[in-house]
Amino acid sequence: MAHGLPGFPSAGSVGNAVRLEAEALAARLPPLLAEADRVASTVAQGVHGRGRAGSGDSFWQYRQLMPGESTARIDWRQSARSSRAFVRETEWEAAQTVCLWRDASPSMAWRSDGRLPFKRGRAELLALALSMLLLRAGEHVRLLDGEQARFSGRQAVERLARQLLAARADEASSLPAPAHLPAHARLVLIGDFLSPVPEIERTLSRLAAIPVSVLVLQLLDPAEHALPYDGRVRFEGVEGEPALLVSRVQDVRGDYAAALDSHQRALAALCAASGALLLHHRTDQPPTTALLALHQALGRRSVRA
Repeated sequence: MAHGLPGFPSAGSVGNAVRLEAEALAARLPPLLAEADRVASTVAQGVHGRGRAGSGDSFWQYRQLMPGESTARIDWRQSARSSRAFVRETEWEAAQTVCLWRDASPSMAWRSDGRLPFKRGRAELLALALSMLLLRAGEHVRLLDGEQARFSGRQAVERLARQLLAARADEASSLPAPAHLPAHARLVLIGDFLSPVPEIERTLSRLAAIPVSVLVLQLLDPAEHALPYDGRVRFEGVEGEPALLVSRVQDVRGDYAAALDSHQRALAALCAASGALLLHHRTDQPPTTALLALHQALGRRSVRA
């Protein structure tokens, strides 16, 4: 039997933790795929297919081969000049790439009521359902975390879902980290965006400089809007913040509403200044409402190109 040093997990406990995590992921996958397919199919029935440009052959750029891509895409002449494999990308391919990010940080693993979905669960559902719609339309999809593989074709849905679920909350950031993005790609960000305003500003400014078309979906629990508690309540921090004991929540509800309103106005101003399109969704609303809004917004010319 393996023994660990005091304060450290043994090899056996690490192996068990990995196995349990893999089993939990496998258990979540089929329900998520089924629900995402249902939501995507509902939206697809209510909208006309988005127009798809021809494949095009105008050279855009060379980029490195991404994990998961077929080696048949390699441009061997360009790759021979380096130790890396490069792909010849056309203008159409760059324009048809949609990059997705969803907040998987600990603050998303929360819900105010057992009848509501967790914020992270709703974000994963929307990201996967949107991916299904895009893949069915022949577009390319990438996730900003994980290996950043580019997915295409309906057969890629399960691989994409597995990567989506694999993100660890304790390693995830509440805002997207810097990553290589194709110029003129479209980027969809799904999260609660309750981070400090200066941090959000730095993130949106960095993205605006690439340039990419950015669509922001702020996803909140209804209790984060209304603070619907009364009396003595102890609020526990979910990302290392100290606990806060409030003797009469109703006495601070007005101040909370003012602070939230200030944050929301600042978020809207930052999105407008950077050219990002801002949408809102609450977890007590049907997911089809948000998915339809995302799908339609991706087709608008008003999204920054």
